[in-house]
Amino acid sequence: MRHLCGLCAALLFLLVPALPGFSQNRPDALLEYRNGNYDRAVEICRSEIAANSNNLEAHVVICWSLLRLGRYDEALAYARTGRGMSRYDPRIIEILGEIYYYRGQNTEALQYFQEYVNLAPEGQRIETVYYLLGEIYIRLGRFRHADIALSTAVHWVPGNAAWWARLAYARESAGDLSEAIAAYERALSLNSQLSDARRGLERTRQALGSR
Repeated sequence: MRHLCGLCAALLFLLVPALPGFSQNRPDALLEYRNGNYDRAVEICRSEIAANSNNLEAHVVICWSLLRLGRYDEALAYARTGRGMSRYDPRIIEILGEIYYYRGQNTEALQYFQEYVNLAPEGQRIETVYYLLGEIYIRLGRFRHADIALSTAVHWVPGNAAWWARLAYARESAGDLSEAIAAYERALSLNSQLSDARRGLERTRQALGSR
């Protein structure tokens, strides 16, 4: 009898994955997003949201995907809904910051990025947030603030040549030529083909020599 019960349990274990509702082939929006299939991720998330309008994870992934597709107005609508579900979810806050950044709305982007830094000082997107903060400060002509933000960004990702070049530009624009030269040199040590850094290095060396 004990042997038969064990056999039944084994058969049930084998049969369960084939039953409706236990499919192992369920579409995975996050996997599609990570694979760069952003349109497919959007499609899956829309289906999940239609089935459950309070699915916060689907709102997060659809926003990430729409951002990568450059569809900022659509992303904003979903992000606002997600914000209503979870007021302090750092992912939604960072998403809102990016949306406003790419729409050129600097004041709003700053607000959300600063909120993200306060909520998640070691969050998964912290390095990108500091980089984008630096770019916003450059837009606003606040170059010393840009220096601080971009210095923090390269602290988190020291191998990003393009970020070092932007840090150098912020320092150059603030008149800190020696520090700018050091940052341009660092950028070129990471990527010798970076034309912006090469031109910037030549420019700052000439400016420093003429003082």
